[in-house]
Amino acid sequence: MGVKGLPLESGKTLKKAFEAFGWVAHYGKNHWVLTHPEKPPNLAISIPDHRQVSRTLLKTELRKAGIAEDAFCAACDDL
Repeated sequence: MGVKGLPLESGKTLKKAFEAFGWVAHYGKNHWVLTHPEKPPNLAISIPDHRQVSRTLLKTELRKAGIAEDAFCAACDDL
């Protein structure tokens, strides 16, 4: 799947989709910082709390998290 297939959503919606995969959200100054209890402690995903998050940034964070793009899109559709 290319970048254009990823959802163009708000940071809050993307945070909820990551939480569906077991990630735990903590709020920073203007970003959601997500950690996973089963991943290394130094692995953190950062999602800006904007109205629209860039698809390129989302693709990068999905790759770091090890989440398939199709599965993430399905999780966003379920919200």
